[in-house]
Amino acid sequence: MEILSSHMTRGNALFFVVILGLGGSFQNGFHITGISSPSPFIQGFINRSLYERYKTPPSPQTVTLIWSAIVSLFAIGGLLGALSVKIVAGRFGRKKAMMGNNFISILAAAIMLTSKSADSFEMIVIARFLYGFTAALGTSIHTIYLGESSPKNLRGMVILTSGIFLSVGKLSGQFFGLSEILGGEELWNILLCIPTCLSVVQLLTLPFFPEAPRYSLIEKDDPEACKKALQILWGQGDYKGEIDDMLAEQKAMKGVQSKSPLDLLRDRSVRWQLIVMVVIIFCSQFSGISAISVFSFDIFLRAGIPREKIRYVTLGVGACEVLTYISCGLLIDRVGRRPLLWAGFSAMSTIMVLITITLNLRDSNNWVPYVTVSLIILFIIFYGGGPAGATSSLSHEIFIQSNRAAAFVLLGTQRWLGFALLGLIFPFLIDALKSYCFVLFACMSLLGSLYTFFMVPETKEKTLMEISEEFEAITICGKSFSKDKTMETKL
Repeated sequence: MEILSSHMTRGNALFFVVILGLGGSFQNGFHITGISSPSPFIQGFINRSLYERYKTPPSPQTVTLIWSAIVSLFAIGGLLGALSVKIVAGRFGRKKAMMGNNFISILAAAIMLTSKSADSFEMIVIARFLYGFTAALGTSIHTIYLGESSPKNLRGMVILTSGIFLSVGKLSGQFFGLSEILGGEELWNILLCIPTCLSVVQLLTLPFFPEAPRYSLIEKDDPEACKKALQILWGQGDYKGEIDDMLAEQKAMKGVQSKSPLDLLRDRSVRWQLIVMVVIIFCSQFSGISAISVFSFDIFLRAGIPREKIRYVTLGVGACEVLTYISCGLLIDRVGRRPLLWAGFSAMSTIMVLITITLNLRDSNNWVPYVTVSLIILFIIFYGGGPAGATSSLSHEIFIQSNRAAAFVLLGTQRWLGFALLGLIFPFLIDALKSYCFVLFACMSLLGSLYTFFMVPETKEKTLMEISEEFEAITICGKSFSKDKTMETKL
């Protein structure tokens, strides 16, 4: 961050990163955790609304079904938002796409805010769907915008700020969701509108920042706009090296249209890139982090933590996640992406085995539950400082301009489907396997470690064309998945 701060004295990079984060991944993080604390009050509102409407008490199953719809429609909206990235970012550009996303967020907040006075749980359902859409679309465009606006030597650190704002959003949702603040019965609809205040801030300030330099040069063929954007963001200079790299990529793309997700799936020249990201994201999601984020209350309760202390423990875990992302930002451009991935996955696998042991020993001594909490905090530290931090940078770096938006559609779809699937199966897993479900997570982390150690090339301080060539050179038993290379991967 010191390097980023030094650039602020010559440009507006730090301010730009903050403004993008507030209207980008912060929104996603807040909505993931912000719904947890007011859940009993929202269910009570559903019950009262149905009673007032039909003059008869609804069945518990009806209330549970509507509450499940409120929770799950966030993921469905997120899936549609992820599928929209290619169309929206390609048609409107990165800057206008972010601004348009803010309007949808404001509309969702207006619906959520008035749902209580309108006595309509249907409005909550609609608002949560729109929130999911804006969270997924905003997070993807946020990451693309950052990567296409950063110089090569700072690319990892800059892209990783999307993860920092995601974790800050989660922590903010937990904090403002406390019953002492906005998580009570009277203010829950205001709680769920807080992120939109930051959307308004982004909407008012983003027009003063330039379009992404890489997008301006490669897709809009405007070198002057590219150079001017780099100077506004990073200070005065000719940026010849950066522009030359972009021109080489533009030359390689000449005559090649921006690919659709289906085109990308058929393209053998990016087969390894897709396989690498699919495996890493799959191992990350099923390493246990999603289960800890969504079901932390149940996990801590099963570990033996007193119910009244769990929300404060959760806050501490969220704070650790934020600090870890910041620390990873300081390391990623020095250590590289690959070591952070395999070392992080290895540590996570070991910690999950230890969590399984402590959960089975929780009744042996009153200090054992706190050992479990410490292990969970360690797990989050290694996750944020390893796979989470490196994946956001890697997903941008291994796809060239014509492939990037389509790749984000595919990877975003995988993330949201995985999120929905895990939310569906984890309650059954923890009931069926008890603490031994964490052994499955340990196995997934081990798979992620072995795969990244043996199969993933380093991308630190390399041009996107150099990275593309490294993936083309990967072979198994002397055979390559990258035959029939397209013109876009040739210099």
